[in-house]
Amino acid sequence: MQAAVFRGVGRPLEVEEIEVAEPNHGEVLVRLFASGVCHSDYHVVVGEWEAPVPVILGHEGAGVVEAVGAGVERLAVGDHVVLVWGSGCGRCEYCASGRPQLCSVARATTYESLMLDGTTRLRQADVPVRPYLAVGSFGELAVVPEAGAVKIASEIPLDRAALVGCAVATGFGAVVNTARVPVGASVAVLGCGGVGMSIIQGAAVSGAWPVIAIDVSEEKLRLARSLGASHSVNGGAGDAVGAVLGLTEGRGVDFAFEAIGLAATIEQAVAMLAPAGTAVLVGMAPDGVTVALDPLLISDREHRIVGCNYGSCRPAIDFPKLLDLYMRGVLDLDAMITRRLRLNQVGDGFEAMRRGESVRSLIVHGG
Repeated sequence: MQAAVFRGVGRPLEVEEIEVAEPNHGEVLVRLFASGVCHSDYHVVVGEWEAPVPVILGHEGAGVVEAVGAGVERLAVGDHVVLVWGSGCGRCEYCASGRPQLCSVARATTYESLMLDGTTRLRQADVPVRPYLAVGSFGELAVVPEAGAVKIASEIPLDRAALVGCAVATGFGAVVNTARVPVGASVAVLGCGGVGMSIIQGAAVSGAWPVIAIDVSEEKLRLARSLGASHSVNGGAGDAVGAVLGLTEGRGVDFAFEAIGLAATIEQAVAMLAPAGTAVLVGMAPDGVTVALDPLLISDREHRIVGCNYGSCRPAIDFPKLLDLYMRGVLDLDAMITRRLRLNQVGDGFEAMRRGESVRSLIVHGG
């Protein structure tokens, strides 16, 4: 297959020929139709996260099953699927309790861009090539565990479905699974990329009010308002915390979702909370980032700071539900796709992300 290979910080991703082995027991081979360009991939590209090389980046994608290994029971050739980067081992205590994103086996395998057995199905001559987060969706093919591909209805457009594999599941799930925002709660969302826009839609669907979108891009703020934000604040034009307090009569918000991963915006999220409010940290920060918080204020006002990984989602259950919301017109995925790219244009997607212009860039394989 053709794949965009990452070989080190400062080096552009090059499209190269990669050998793909047949799926092993319990695995499936998927031909990718579309892959989202996610900020987690960007962390690797710019050196904020370490990853073994060579590696095929990309972990948000959708496609069609092309082959199945022995023992596969729930999927068949021709099935349309969304890929899952955090499928879990299915056996540890976290997987058994419905929290596969916390899988204890994944720390030594998925997070090292290896299959659950500690190997890879990809190579170039005699050199093993790793699939990022055990997916590697910047390639035309991906071998994943059966649980790493969720079957969806064939009438759902695969390019929209791809977004559910990370951005939408993470953002929407942060609202309904992690925070469990009740009707009428006030919400602020810091960062209006793919995850942030999904948080906004989740908050709107949940009946939150107000839903305050915060970003430095007026274009993104306009889109945020069209997707369910009741108010918007340009964080680059003044004091975002003060603006949120002004919109809530000095009270602050019940939930502040940080969807960027910056120390400054994490601190702002906590500072804009109402008494008993919750800051949900959804954005993934670079390695080594620390924040300055006042513990007396947190305890005095009974604030909570909650981590969120993959929207606390259960992919096999949540992905079809999210896509049903899309098909019924409740969830807007079309508006979140900023640009469509060919595989050899993946660098353009990262550059748009660096400039803050992108909600979601989408690689359309074969396009």
